[in-house]
Amino acid sequence: MEDKYYKFSTYLKERFGTRVHKVSVDANFSCPNLDGKISTKGCIYCNNEAFSFHTRMGKLLSLEEQITAGIEAIKKRFKAKKFIVYFQAYTNTYAGIDVLKKKYDVIKKFKDVVGLSIATRPDCINEESLNLIESYKANYEVWLEYGLQSIHNKTLKFINRGHTFEDFLKAVKITRKHKLKICAHIIIGLPYETKDMILKTAKAMGNLKIEGIKIHPLHIIKETALEELFKQGKYTPLEFNNYLDLLVDFLTYLWPKTVIQRVSAYCPPEFLVAPAWILERNKVEGELEKRLVEKNYFQGKLYQKD
Repeated sequence: MEDKYYKFSTYLKERFGTRVHKVSVDANFSCPNLDGKISTKGCIYCNNEAFSFHTRMGKLLSLEEQITAGIEAIKKRFKAKKFIVYFQAYTNTYAGIDVLKKKYDVIKKFKDVVGLSIATRPDCINEESLNLIESYKANYEVWLEYGLQSIHNKTLKFINRGHTFEDFLKAVKITRKHKLKICAHIIIGLPYETKDMILKTAKAMGNLKIEGIKIHPLHIIKETALEELFKQGKYTPLEFNNYLDLLVDFLTYLWPKTVIQRVSAYCPPEFLVAPAWILERNKVEGELEKRLVEKNYFQGKLYQKD
């Protein structure tokens, strides 16, 4: 059966002819939304200890040690042959150019690493950092992953992102000058967002022909501002079926060639407050496939460039 959406695994198999997996690393960066440059509170859903395995371990291994351990584990579990090093934790362009180069250059020590993926904020890139990142394209698959979450500035302000949709558009424009692939991170289920608002975000991503996208269901993590809203009865997370319905519709508005890097989320059980279904990633993916078939929907079905 033909896939109803363009999966990242499919893209990688087409690109490299073998199984490729990401190895997530924590390069000990900071974030301007935590260190006081923008805010000290961070996003209302953020607890990096829950997001980063390396942070939870307490002692941060060197990048070389993290990559080595990650490759060994993924080879055993998934039989992967090639790897993309994913600079995941915090804001991975938020440092001087010499620091960035030293950290990114670690990938050159690994013959089975074929890619570099860098997660950052749309307000934390410039020509100098993009020139550096572009320099890796000659030998690696390179992605810049921008945390956007929503196109609605009212939402971005409420969740304390510290940037605007216009900042994202500027980042897209400058990044494309360097011909780098962009993956946008989007959250479905943000406080007070309606279905119409969520689908407007989908349409905007379609209009921009974003090369990749990660779609996350919002979940509540312990020791966050979102948890306090939940306890006060001011926020209720999406139920499983509601999320699936929104996700199915969201995909129909995307550019057909956008690579869907994620449709679910992960949270260690000890950090999760709600909803419980977040722990069932395979169920999300399986049910998504089923609903797309039942409704005869597919990625890009309603895509229309404005």
